[in-house]
Amino acid sequence: MTVLPADGLSLAAEFPHPAHEQWQSLVEGVLRKSGKDVAGPAAEEALSTTVEDGLITRPLYTSRDTAPDAGYPGFAPFTRGGKAEGNAAGGWDVRQRHALPDAARLNEAVLADLENGVTSLWLTVGGTGGVPVTALAAALDGVYLDLAPVVLDAGGELDVAAAELLRLYAERGVDAQAARGNLGADPLGQAARSGDGPDPTAAVHWARRCAREFPGLRALTVDALPYHEAGGSAAEELGASLATAVAYLRALTEAGLTVEEACGQLEFRYAATADQFLTIAKLRAARRLWARVAEVCGAADAGAQRQQAVTSSVMMTRRDPWVNMLRTTLACLGAGVGGADSVTVLPFDHALGLPDAFARRIARNTSTILLEESHLARVIDPAGGSWYVERLTAELAASAWAFFQEIERSGGQAAALRSGMIGERLAATWAARRKDLARRKEPVTGVSEFPQLAERPVEREAAPAAASGGLPRVRRDEAFEELRARSDAHLAATGQRPRVFLAALGPASAHTARASFASNLFQAGGIEPVHDPVSVDATTAAGAFESSGATVACLCSSDTLYAEQAGAVAEALGSAGAQRVFLAGRPAEYTGIDEYVFAGSDVVAVLSSLLDRMGVA
Repeated sequence: MTVLPADGLSLAAEFPHPAHEQWQSLVEGVLRKSGKDVAGPAAEEALSTTVEDGLITRPLYTSRDTAPDAGYPGFAPFTRGGKAEGNAAGGWDVRQRHALPDAARLNEAVLADLENGVTSLWLTVGGTGGVPVTALAAALDGVYLDLAPVVLDAGGELDVAAAELLRLYAERGVDAQAARGNLGADPLGQAARSGDGPDPTAAVHWARRCAREFPGLRALTVDALPYHEAGGSAAEELGASLATAVAYLRALTEAGLTVEEACGQLEFRYAATADQFLTIAKLRAARRLWARVAEVCGAADAGAQRQQAVTSSVMMTRRDPWVNMLRTTLACLGAGVGGADSVTVLPFDHALGLPDAFARRIARNTSTILLEESHLARVIDPAGGSWYVERLTAELAASAWAFFQEIERSGGQAAALRSGMIGERLAATWAARRKDLARRKEPVTGVSEFPQLAERPVEREAAPAAASGGLPRVRRDEAFEELRARSDAHLAATGQRPRVFLAALGPASAHTARASFASNLFQAGGIEPVHDPVSVDATTAAGAFESSGATVACLCSSDTLYAEQAGAVAEALGSAGAQRVFLAGRPAEYTGIDEYVFAGSDVVAVLSSLLDRMGVA
């Protein structure tokens, strides 16, 4: 029997503290087995990944990875949260977005959401896609406005929409002290979306009135979504939002508000993506940056940023939209852990049109599950102290601050939008990302990876057209969606999709991996793979190809069997009428092969060219 010492058990006492160099040595051994002969720091660099904004994610973070002091929750620099209790006092505000022009339908949806977990409303009012201002009272019939904060998105109808909401407060006996929400004034965000010149007059008027009469109601939203939705990186989104907020700060203080009052009129809106760590770091960095602005303006204690996080529309796909539930869950988790005050989860069918009741239910329940079952808000800043998160927060903040300074040097946010500087910067970022998407270095499940040609399409009522004329709106699936649309049109016109014959050589153990790879690749472009029979050789390939109904073929097997059979099989396929013969694998000297497909190749270019050759318009 082992007798414990009198002073108790010293946990892990028998385990020596490992040195960083020891870990690197182990990494060297693993890399050597894969053919990479690197040592020391180079071994660690070989496992590092370059992400957005040139930031590098390393495989190991230790106490040597220093970052600025994050402080305490509720205190400057507010990196760990704007409130001392964080979200632990009851979780984040579950804010549902509604864009329905019909007041009766909107009221039905609003009441259902509020009865089932939603705690605030984000309403599109006016224009072609929102409920008419005159119908706002009917849309909010039965809503306790002193309990459910309302956030408006009224665009050019800000004046009449804000006046109508305040009239409803008075009519329904809501005390001015109890009013909560945001009037949604955002002239620079509106300019970014529509291309119109920003006019801050109305925003300043409502900010002054809210500061005087409605202490819990904010007038302005600093919306960073237009920059994210135009393809911007996390740092560009932060930098643009910071420049926008500084422009509003100048306008409000020039109109007579104090810096503290002006800061109190701003709410910031950011995108949350399925990259949960980047989302966490982005929200933490945003708070640190705004705290720095407030400090420079002489109001350090007013630098607690009010944040709304919205799950990214850029990441939402139209094909296999059910996967969007997983994406929004990760995004919501990142937003909650990152300390967002309000979180809006877009329904999984958002990219298809107006969401149905089931999609809205799943959206609101995403927050409910994370709050009530996963207890995500029980701890303040749960990612705080992680060497990785703290370092990523600091590096992202530095990159965002550099972009903010670039905008300021160009004359400020309004001037940068007018000159096209911001649009050009975002376009360059998106162009680089499109290359990664086209090469599937950034895979999109259900679209560029594991597509299902036989899936039943999800159909929804068309959503009203969004504002246009300013920055573009992009989606990760757009290039592949174009290819799939061509295939769908071909199917409708001819009764079948374009086909490719998979000429698998040898036993399943030799060809399965590359046959699966090729099948996924061609289906991503709407091209149906035919893998029948399971295996062919030079004597059977021609007959099998003719029976497949395909016009092109792709060889799939191991390098060893390619060396033995690829040339002969390719010749047989060519003689049988194959217009083009592909080979799944790295380029090599095989006769009769027209093109190679492999991991890292430009899939979009290959598939687009192939559809052209097949006559798929």
